[in-house]
Amino acid sequence: MNIAVSKIVPTASLATIPNGVTARPQVRIVIVGHVDHGKSTLVGRLLHETGSLPDGKLEMLQAVSARRGMPFEWSFLLDALQTERDQGITIDTTQIRFRTPSRDVVLIDAPGHAEFLRNMITGASQADGAILIIDALEGVRDQTRRHGYLLHLLGVKQVAVVVNKMDRVDYSAARFKEISDEISAHLIGLGVTPTAIVPISARDGDGVTERTANINWYSGPTVVEAIDGLTPARALDELALRLPVQAIYKFDDRRIVAGRVESGHIGTGDEIVIMPTGKVAKVKSVESWPQTPATTRQGAGRSVGITLDRELFLERGDVIAHVKAAPRDTRRLRARIFWLHDAPLKPGASVLVRLGTMETRATIVAIDKAVDPGELASVETSSIGRNHVGEIDISLAKPVAVDPYTDNPRTGRLVIEINGRIAGGGLVLSVDSGQRAIPIDIVPVESALRPEERSARYGHGGAVVWLTGLPGSGKSTLARALERKLFSHGGSPLLLDGDTLRAGLNGDLGFSPKDRAENIRRLAEMATHLARNGHIAIVAAVSPSSDDRAQARRIADDLFREVYVATPAEICESRDPKGHYAKARAGNLPSFTGIANDYQPPANAELTIDTSTRSVTEGADEIERLLANTGVLFGDLDDLAANI
Repeated sequence: MNIAVSKIVPTASLATIPNGVTARPQVRIVIVGHVDHGKSTLVGRLLHETGSLPDGKLEMLQAVSARRGMPFEWSFLLDALQTERDQGITIDTTQIRFRTPSRDVVLIDAPGHAEFLRNMITGASQADGAILIIDALEGVRDQTRRHGYLLHLLGVKQVAVVVNKMDRVDYSAARFKEISDEISAHLIGLGVTPTAIVPISARDGDGVTERTANINWYSGPTVVEAIDGLTPARALDELALRLPVQAIYKFDDRRIVAGRVESGHIGTGDEIVIMPTGKVAKVKSVESWPQTPATTRQGAGRSVGITLDRELFLERGDVIAHVKAAPRDTRRLRARIFWLHDAPLKPGASVLVRLGTMETRATIVAIDKAVDPGELASVETSSIGRNHVGEIDISLAKPVAVDPYTDNPRTGRLVIEINGRIAGGGLVLSVDSGQRAIPIDIVPVESALRPEERSARYGHGGAVVWLTGLPGSGKSTLARALERKLFSHGGSPLLLDGDTLRAGLNGDLGFSPKDRAENIRRLAEMATHLARNGHIAIVAAVSPSSDDRAQARRIADDLFREVYVATPAEICESRDPKGHYAKARAGNLPSFTGIANDYQPPANAELTIDTSTRSVTEGADEIERLLANTGVLFGDLDDLAANI
């Protein structure tokens, strides 16, 4: 439902630009609150008191109420659907437009009932600010706190709080202060400082556009003044060009790339880059409607088609940008999401992620800061339950072009689906999570063989098995035994030993913290390349730094399996297979790990093996079992053994 503006405030309050056209800032505001706290009543009052109702609308509804023998309610202005009138709750997301003395306002009325939080996410997805409404008698409720979390989740930083129904508490200043203190503490704890907290009676009009005698103890802004105090978001036209590809059409001998300009602007002759592939071209023409080709630059919100000066392969989901302001291409994201699915979201879950017109399979690599927004004392958990929020690391099955939400709110949002249903959504917090960006003039060449072809031949998928532990713990011995075991089953394992690579590829590196980090990065890059091409890369490296191993895990994403060879230090030194401990004790190996206790054990390895209590064969069997249980090896181990 849209309620259009038919009356406006006097134009004397409008800013005028040189060509004589009046320009007023527009703010988009989402209004949220617990069911029955009075959102619809407040919106009806705002429409009336800003002169934004169509002529005769108020009188018509008053007459209808009289015919039905019921008192008129301001909320009737929004109850256009009979189902809403019958149920007494708002069930749709409604955009209402009105004008204040200095703003054009688009008010998004989001449902307050818990079952309609899914609609609320859609409603708040484009908001510059928010009005959070609270019933003065009921006070701050669990759903009020949840809405605060949701606004935080959606990146809404400007929140004006309205304490409604003050008439039900005799306009008590003490009750207002109590609620004000409680909601302020909650919002500030989320990193959101309220721009105003206003006491009102939406039914009687107190505090909506003027401070009445009933609230003469209050000296702050009215609701309308609080709205006027909100800062409009930076205009989408002022942001970098983002044109997600929706479809490609052929007309005559032309290939027209169609999509909507989400931000920035585009025109003939622009040098553009198609992400995530990094292909560069120039815009030959911009096709628009009703006039085509377009003679002026096309800005945010316009649906356009473009032709290019060269033949390039594009597909739905690609993002067109200007060469010097391209989005990042990545297979790894960190996002803050609001979860809607009945089943909790857990690490390892396989989901479908939508980013604009792009969709891709994805794996949840890690979950952090998962909390129940209805709890005052939130306890972090390792999964995200229904109507809960959390931060997640996502590994994508293919590269995508995306911006952090803070850079571009239009391309920094994502939706998660499970079995064709929207299961959650939220904001992209960061891109790459430690991955390197690929320059746009570098185009990686993929193998001629598909991963499934290699899997069919080898009987397994790709993986990085990362064995870490003290020198002498048995990493290389275990790695060699595992390599032989997998090969005997017809697999394709490859051993990447840390010392072996230091004798060749990494021979230019020393043992400073920086060189050690680079050594691990190169090992991880090589192992990941092998794993993405269907091999099982077995890395045996001390890799003493937890940060370096974390970087290796980020590079390999869901292919990574960490095995901590946790043999006690005294056992490792008693073995001393390479004589390194003796040399270190003599002062000849000052950077040797083990003597100075500079090894940082893994906290969350997929598998821990102590070779002082387990034989090499038992250790290799355990790693093989890990690979089978995590889906790398196909079939069970008995079947594999039968094929030897």
